[in-house]
Amino acid sequence: MSGDLLQQIQSLQFRDKTAAESLVLDFVRRTFPLDVVAVELRPLAVSLNSFNGFLTLRDDKRLFFKTHTETDTVIGEYYRAGMLAEAGYPVIQPLYSSTQTGQQLLIYEVIDDPSVFDVSWHIEMGDTGTLAALAEAQNATDDHLMQIYAETLDWQPADEAAQSAIHQLFYHRLTGGRLERFYGSLPSQNSNEVKVKLPDKIHLMQKVRRVRWNINGQIYDQTLDEIIVNSIRLLEPVQAGPSVVGHGDAHNGNVFFQQCGGEASLLYFDPAFAGRHHPLLDITKPLFHNIFAMWMYFPQVKLEMTRISFEPDGDVWNVQHDYMLHSVREMFLRSKVQRVLLPVLRELRWRDWLRSDWRDFLKAALFCCPLLTMNLTDGAKFPPEICLLGLTMAVEMGGESRSKRSLIDRVLDEVYEAI
Repeated sequence: MSGDLLQQIQSLQFRDKTAAESLVLDFVRRTFPLDVVAVELRPLAVSLNSFNGFLTLRDDKRLFFKTHTETDTVIGEYYRAGMLAEAGYPVIQPLYSSTQTGQQLLIYEVIDDPSVFDVSWHIEMGDTGTLAALAEAQNATDDHLMQIYAETLDWQPADEAAQSAIHQLFYHRLTGGRLERFYGSLPSQNSNEVKVKLPDKIHLMQKVRRVRWNINGQIYDQTLDEIIVNSIRLLEPVQAGPSVVGHGDAHNGNVFFQQCGGEASLLYFDPAFAGRHHPLLDITKPLFHNIFAMWMYFPQVKLEMTRISFEPDGDVWNVQHDYMLHSVREMFLRSKVQRVLLPVLRELRWRDWLRSDWRDFLKAALFCCPLLTMNLTDGAKFPPEICLLGLTMAVEMGGESRSKRSLIDRVLDEVYEAI
C-alpha cells in the first residue's frame, strides 16, 4: 500500500501539488519520529521516477527528503549509502531512512548547492559561466570513480549478483510489468493493443515494435522486439561476473555541484540502487541520461529546437532528425568514456574478466534508458515528434547501426580499438 501511495504522490505532484504534499505529510508522520508541521514538494523535470522537497519541523528546522518510486519491484533492500561511504564516495549520509520495499524515503540536512542537472541545463541554455569549473569537477570525480572501481573490483557469484538493486533499472523493468504497461506484452506473448500517436497518425505499438529503421542513414537490422528479446537474455541477473561498489543511478539529478574557495567538486546523494554490481551497469545511467536524454526531461523545449521528418515505407521506417549534443553533453561523454569506461574495460581485460559480448551487454542496458524510464506513448508528456525521437534513441542504443554509424556506435568502436 505504501508503494502505491508513493507512486500516487510522484504523479500527483505535477497536477495537484497541495494534495500531494498532504499525502507526504501523513506518510512522514507515520514513518519517522519527527514533529513535521509542513511539507514543500519540488516537482522537477529530472524527477521522472522520484519526488523530493523540504520538511519543516515544529522548531522551524528544515530538512530535505528524497524518494525513488518503482513499481513491480523485486528488490528487498535499497539505499545502501553506508556502503558507498566506506568505499570512498563523497556521498551525503541521511539523518533518517526508510529503505523497505514500497517505503523508500531518505531525509537529509538541507543542501543549498544546485544539482549538476540544473547547472548543466543552464549551461545548455546559454549561461556558460560555470562550464570550465563543472568540467574540471567532472573530470576529477570520474578519475576518483575509476579509483574506487579499481579498489573494490572483485568477482561476484551468480546468486549474489541476482540480488543487486541495480537490476530493477534494467532487467526487471523489461520483464516485471513496466514494458507491458508502456508498450504491450513481451514478444513471446499475446500483445495487448497499446496505441501511440506519431507525427503521421496513431499506430499500434505491436506494429511499431516489428518495423526496421533507417535513422539519419543508419540502417538497423533489428526490430524493437528483437532488441527486447536480446536485452532480456543479456541482462539476466543470475550471472557470475566482475563487480564494483557503485551508486547505480548517478545521473546528474543525483549529484550536487559544490564551489568553495575557488574549487568545484561533486557530491553524490540518493543512492537508491547502490551496492555491488557489474561496472558496466553502474556506468549506464550517467552515460545515457547525462548526455543523450534532454529530450526526455524537456520535451517541449527540444521539440522547438529539433527538426524531425518521418516517412514510413512498409516495414521500414525512415526518420531524419537534427538532434545534436550540446558541448556540455560532449564534455560529460568524453569524461565518462576516457576516464571510466575505457580504463575499467582495460582492467577487466587484464584480469581476464572481460566478457566477450561486453559491448552488447552495455548497449542492452543503455537501451532500457530511453525506452523504460518514461512511457513514450504518454501523449500528455511527449509530443508525437519527441515520442518518435525517443523510439529512435532506443533503437540506436540497443541496436547495431550499419552503413552510417550512430554516435554511440562510433564511440564504442573507438573504445574497442583502444582496449
